[in-house]
Amino acid sequence: MTDRSLAAARTRIEALRTRIRRHDYLYYVRDRPAVSDASYDRLFAQLVALERAYPQLITPDSPTQRVAGAVREGFAEVRHLAPMLSLESSANPDDLRRFDARIRTRFGPGPPAYLLEPKFDGLSIEVVYERGRLTRAATRGDGVRGEDVTANVRTIRSVPLALGAARDAPRRLAVRGEAFMRTTDFRALNARLARERAPVFANPRNAAAGSLRQLDPRVTAGRRLDVVFYDILHMDGGPRLRCASDALDALGRWGLGVSPRHRLATSADAALAYHRALAAVRDRLAYEIDGIVVKVDDLGRRARLRTTARHPRWAFALKFAAREDVTTIEDIVWQVGRTGLVTPVAVLAPIDLGGATVGRATLHNPQELARKDLRIGDRVRVVRAGDVIPEVVARVGRGRGPRASPRTRRGRAARPSRRAGTRSPGIPRRTRESCAARPRSRSDRRSRRAR
Repeated sequence: MTDRSLAAARTRIEALRTRIRRHDYLYYVRDRPAVSDASYDRLFAQLVALERAYPQLITPDSPTQRVAGAVREGFAEVRHLAPMLSLESSANPDDLRRFDARIRTRFGPGPPAYLLEPKFDGLSIEVVYERGRLTRAATRGDGVRGEDVTANVRTIRSVPLALGAARDAPRRLAVRGEAFMRTTDFRALNARLARERAPVFANPRNAAAGSLRQLDPRVTAGRRLDVVFYDILHMDGGPRLRCASDALDALGRWGLGVSPRHRLATSADAALAYHRALAAVRDRLAYEIDGIVVKVDDLGRRARLRTTARHPRWAFALKFAAREDVTTIEDIVWQVGRTGLVTPVAVLAPIDLGGATVGRATLHNPQELARKDLRIGDRVRVVRAGDVIPEVVARVGRGRGPRASPRTRRGRAARPSRRAGTRSPGIPRRTRESCAARPRSRSDRRSRRAR
């Protein structure tokens, strides 16, 4: 190793840390992420790889050494009864197989027992009950301290204010759950915000986070949130639990909602089959999930495996293929439908979404294009769900291109037609060029995978 290579690595590592910290702030504090999960994961993976190659450059304040987040002004700070760590994750099945191999190597012959759960895409929270009564709720924050959102969580109907009458309920219980918004409620909320000319949310996860972290609990109460619970962080008294699956059964007895889709497995192949099964029904679920979580079921083995500074060694998240990512608008063209209606379409720097290369996305209509104020060169978030046509949902960075219209596209005027169909001023009713006819750009011929 030369001094020059070490210096180059240090410069790259510091640049990555700066970018990741900014994205952590936008995601956890402002509820306004500027990049997709896939883009963030790529940055984080680059940092992890560099720090593994140059361990002498690891510092205690590196994003790899702690859970991201910060306490927002206006909320009281509370300390969690147990650390709320993030999960080691990947979209590569080989990484899950390596996780399984590590567990088998650690504990010798005999198949391990894994608890499999859907990975809900929401906001992680801690809820504390004392003598059966809800006394506190907090966001994850930095994993050690979070924001006190007790008043807001009390408005969520799926969170019991008192535990059920089961005799084995503990004197003190801290549980971890995920606050989320169902997709129908998300669409209804965004429709209302649009009517009020207020900023809309990019996805249900951001809507849940933004709705829960309100200084006025009445705002939270007016938005339909839900919570699913999946882990016991701390318990005084109560039953002796040997397995995490037993803990889920206990949570259900105490009146806390758990996912009915959890399963037990003894191999990586079984976990991958579960992953495929959930991926197949993902678009039919009433809520968003972005993968599965594989956990060692035996709590005694978990204690022996322990944790790193960032994540437990006994759990792994296998993500689904990304359904949203951030890219650049390279052009805006106008497509004429069979009825003569004109639809703006964004030509994108290609990205991989849900296993398919996406180079174009609908902009719906001229009014939507004007409302979002999209221009050539803008950085935008693109979503593709199931068989739905890819859609530009938000701008995350401003380019320097002109506003798009058929008369200014590439500096050429488009000849209007007299066909009836649209009334938008300056929008031609027919153009000679449609999306299918446009030549593909050089970048369209390159496939950039999410990982």
